[in-house]
Amino acid sequence: MRGRRQSCHYGSAVPEDQLADDIRFRRGRLSLPEHVRSPWWELTRRLLMALGILVGTVLIVYLDRKGYRDSNGDGISLVDAIYYTTVTLSTTGYGDIAPASDFARLVNALVVTPARIGFLVLLIGTTLEVLATRGREQIRTARWRKNMSHHVVIIGYGTKGRSAVETLLNNGKDREHIVVVDPSAAALQDAHSDGLAVVTGDATRREVLRRAGVAEADHVIITTNRDDTNVLTALTVRQLNPDSWIVAAVREEENVALMKQSGANSVITSADAVGRLLGLSSLSPTLGTVMEDLLTYGEGLEVAERELLVTEVGKQPQQLPDQVIAVVRDERVFRYFDPVVTQLARGDRLVVVRPAKELPWAPRPGTHDEDFASED
Repeated sequence: MRGRRQSCHYGSAVPEDQLADDIRFRRGRLSLPEHVRSPWWELTRRLLMALGILVGTVLIVYLDRKGYRDSNGDGISLVDAIYYTTVTLSTTGYGDIAPASDFARLVNALVVTPARIGFLVLLIGTTLEVLATRGREQIRTARWRKNMSHHVVIIGYGTKGRSAVETLLNNGKDREHIVVVDPSAAALQDAHSDGLAVVTGDATRREVLRRAGVAEADHVIITTNRDDTNVLTALTVRQLNPDSWIVAAVREEENVALMKQSGANSVITSADAVGRLLGLSSLSPTLGTVMEDLLTYGEGLEVAERELLVTEVGKQPQQLPDQVIAVVRDERVFRYFDPVVTQLARGDRLVVVRPAKELPWAPRPGTHDEDFASED
């Protein structure tokens, strides 16, 4: 089996120096959108700010050391300045060192007192914010896990993964029911920008897939950029969820059979598909234009699957207002001209070509209120 290294979000090992600190902290954890920074990053930043206030105040006191006196009436040293600053900013105030000159008292009133307030706000505010942030994130995660089922897991958020998500969203799938699994910082940022939940980690590991809720997922789309990674991921997904529908992409045609043996229900050969489209466009520019139209969402023509209506039972596929290209019967796909589907039967589903302005998965306008043929 061949797999090529590509500069994509998923595939070859991601260099450690490209991962942000918050990604290292979150590896293997669920990350919901709208989270800005790791609370520990924020804690470190605020502690450094508090240290800056402390050092700045020590310098102010030490530079004006002649304006201060200790309990013995002597001047103060650098150690005394550090001592005075710490007890003052912490509001302890033993009173053994005090400003004596008018200038020192003015500096204490206008500079040291605001610094004291800022110092306390930083320490108390940071503690409360860290606790609140972590608690809020844990509550959001717990609520997400409780409500998450029958969702779609996208493994690999590169070009193919983003296109798959866009197609799902355009066809009515809620963002809340899509989860992305990818190890890179860029994927985390992109997915959060798109309002998606992300599990940062290697999808070949069971624990990472468990955090993504693969065991409860209806569909899993595997779009990493290496065929060997896709095969191993499919095996792991199938072990965790024997019933999920797995769609996987491979780069090489020779790996299709192996991917299906690994548990994938549907396999898309990306390299061959692009090659065929290029060949068709070369042989017939018009045909290439039509194929591109079918693959472009929201413009011109769309390919969709819909239920059979009661009024359509017993008819031939060619007699329907939609352009039927295939019929799904008993989970098998038949071409519209196959003798088996000469007459449509209850429970059939149709694969049709229709204008993009119509709802892609719904019956044609004017028939929305009719019952489906699969219903009693």
